[in-house]
Amino acid sequence: MVAQVAAKLLPVLLAVAGVLQAQDPREIVRKSVELDQADWARMKDYTWIARETDRSLDSRGRVKSEKTDEWETVVLYGEAHHRMLQRDGKPLSADDQRKEQQKLDQAVAKLGRETPEQRARREAKYEKEREKDREFLREVPDLFDFRMLGDEKIDGHDVWVISATPKPGYRPKRGDAKPLLKVQAKMWIDKAEYQWVRLEAETTATISFGLFIARLSPGAKLVFEQTRVNDEVWLPKREVISGAGRLGLVKKLAGEQETTWNNYRKFQVDSKVVATQ
Repeated sequence: MVAQVAAKLLPVLLAVAGVLQAQDPREIVRKSVELDQADWARMKDYTWIARETDRSLDSRGRVKSEKTDEWETVVLYGEAHHRMLQRDGKPLSADDQRKEQQKLDQAVAKLGRETPEQRARREAKYEKEREKDREFLREVPDLFDFRMLGDEKIDGHDVWVISATPKPGYRPKRGDAKPLLKVQAKMWIDKAEYQWVRLEAETTATISFGLFIARLSPGAKLVFEQTRVNDEVWLPKREVISGAGRLGLVKKLAGEQETTWNNYRKFQVDSKVVATQ
């Protein structure tokens, strides 16, 4: 009798344990990071259009100047290539459009002449470099202390809201993860798919890049948003980086860079890339 009751209770207890584990913010973030790595790998199956606007700001945060570029990205034989669509907010001339198309056509022709061995080596090298660019994020679950802030709804998605603060005394295993020790963040993670819907981060101390090459001051902010594409993958939607810093030892900078991604489409290398009118 006891064995029969235990057999009936076991599935229930396992289900409850799974729910409790899912509610653990660190476990939620860990799952989201692994899914982000998978989405990053699948992004190469798509072509997309990106629009980047750089704004120079004065001491009061007002825009002094603005420059916008737009381009299309296609992944040809495992390698990303760009075709400019706009420069400084203006569509390319017909002649410049032809030149951009010719560059893509030439790239396809060159890559198409590779032997299978040459292509395998190049694609493996390129993929290794892409993975390295994103690998530091795997340290996020260990580097931060997480706290569940509550539940919200964003773009129709039910999300967990989780705060992240660096663990005192934590020593990153990877050098490119060290700047994260000077960042505090807030995440909105989709409950159904454990995907990042939104991320907000702010620097708490000066972050240096290279030896006096550039420094980002405390208070710099990042907003990053993603969207579900083709009912199969989550990809970048919008990113805004703003703040002040220095270039070299003297030049002070204050600005904002906004990037948006749209028009994601599955892409085949033998598809014709048609010039945008």
